[in-house]
Parts: sequence; structure tokens; C-alpha cells
Amino acid sequence: MSGQTSVPNGIKFFIGGVSGMAATCFVQPLDLIKNRMQLSGSKTSTFTVISSILKNEGIFALYSGLSAGLLRQATYTTTRLGIYTWLFEYASQEGQPSFLVKAGIGMAAGCVGAFVGTPAEVALIRMTADGRLRIADRRNYKNVFDALFRIIKEEGLFTLWRGAIPTMGRAMVVNAAQLASYSQAKQVLLDTGYLKEGINLHFASSMISGLVTTAASMPVDIAKTRIQNMKTIDGKPEFKGAIDVLTKVVRYEGLFALWKGFIPYYARLGPHTVLTFIFLEQMTAAYKTNFS
Repeated sequence: MSGQTSVPNGIKFFIGGVSGMAATCFVQPLDLIKNRMQLSGSKTSTFTVISSILKNEGIFALYSGLSAGLLRQATYTTTRLGIYTWLFEYASQEGQPSFLVKAGIGMAAGCVGAFVGTPAEVALIRMTADGRLRIADRRNYKNVFDALFRIIKEEGLFTLWRGAIPTMGRAMVVNAAQLASYSQAKQVLLDTGYLKEGINLHFASSMISGLVTTAASMPVDIAKTRIQNMKTIDGKPEFKGAIDVLTKVVRYEGLFALWKGFIPYYARLGPHTVLTFIFLEQMTAAYKTNFS
């Protein structure tokens, strides 16, 4: 974007976080459906999950955990953007960074952002999963802050970072896969002449990138989801770690269960990227028009 330097870094981070939050308002139902499918120990489908939610919980249940989704964007996206911008500017002091350096910066930024965003992620997983449980087993968090305070009170502070390692691993995979596949898809579409620079190109590239990223990151994502939702029974957690989750999923549910929730995950990833980009561009343009 031309004139990007006229926007202070603090404003860039703020706009990035708000853009991610705005996009989440549109895709939150897909996040909920994906989480429900990943937590299901049996074979299920997107249609079955949606039908069950609408029948048993009502249409507004599709937005369960929205406050946690918004806090996750406020922490994860803002931190990731801040770290990426800082590292990219540092690496650019001696010229344009190579593709591998950009990928490394993206992975590092995603890793740090994921660590900061893990508490909101834990709350999100639990809040979106609550409706599938029996009434007696539900946690019934009122909102994300109630969830965070209760987790600290009932399970200890460090429970907020349960599943942090697979969450950080997922973020590194997502950032590396997104960066490589988005850049490549955009270049191929431009070279073939089917699309020109603009929102249609960004949308198509995002959807192709989303397909690659979804396939690459879902096994790590399902491990993260189940670890963050697990309960400790008689002092023993359900899973020992990410490898234990993946081993049990493959053993009891089959290899392809590692990609359970693929459709809603993919349907969320591409549009969320596009919507974030649209909001980012519009708010940046508005800032330049009104405050620069």
C-alpha cells in the first residue's frame, strides 16, 4: 500500500486487531461447528451438527463463545501483527528479505501471537463445546472474562495455557503454509491472466491458500482442541499431550478423523482472511483520510 509509512505502528496494530475481530463476527458459527465436529468421538457431518444445534439450542447458539473469539483476535492478531512488523522492519535494514526469511518471520510472529492468545483460545474451545454436553456437565461460562476467572479459580492459572504447545505449533504451520501458498497462488493467477490485482484476486488466492493451510494444519488443530477442552478426572487428565491425542484419534476413529471438521474449518479460513483484509484496507484508508 502506498503511503503506509504515514500510519503509526500503534495504529497499524490496533487496526489489525479490530479487523480480525470484525471478521470473526461473520465466521464465528463456522468456528463453533468445527470445534463441535473435532470434539465428537464418532463420525459426524457439518449438516448433522448444524441441525442438532438449531434443534436443541436455537439459532443464537451458533454465536456461543463470540466474546472469546473476539478476545482471541484482540490478543493473537494484534500480537502477531506487531511482532511481524517489528521483525520485518529489522530484517529489511539491508534490503528486501528473501522468501525464506519472510516465512521464518511469519512463523516466529505466529508462535508468539499464539502463546499470548492461548488463554482466549482455551475459553473459546470450552464455550463453543458446552452446548454438546449434558446439562449437568456444562461449564456455563457467562462470557470470556467469567471463563478466564473461573478457570484460574477452579483449575489454576497455568490451565489458561493448556495446549499452548500445539496451539503455537498450529500457528507456525498456518503462517508458513498461508505465506507460501497465498504468494504462489496469487502469482499463478496473475501469470495466467485470469485475474488482475484487486479483491477478486485476493479472494481466489485466499481460498486456494485456505485449502492448503487447512489440510496442513488440521491434525495439529484437533490435538489442540481436545487438549484445551479436556477435563481432569480423579487427578488424571484425559490426554498426556498432542501425540497422545493424535494416536488415540487414529486408533479409535480412523486416520481421516484427523481432518474432522474440514469443511467448516476451510469455509472459515479463506473468508476470514479476505474479510480481515477488506476491513484492514478500509480502516487504514479512513485513518489516512481523516487523521493524516
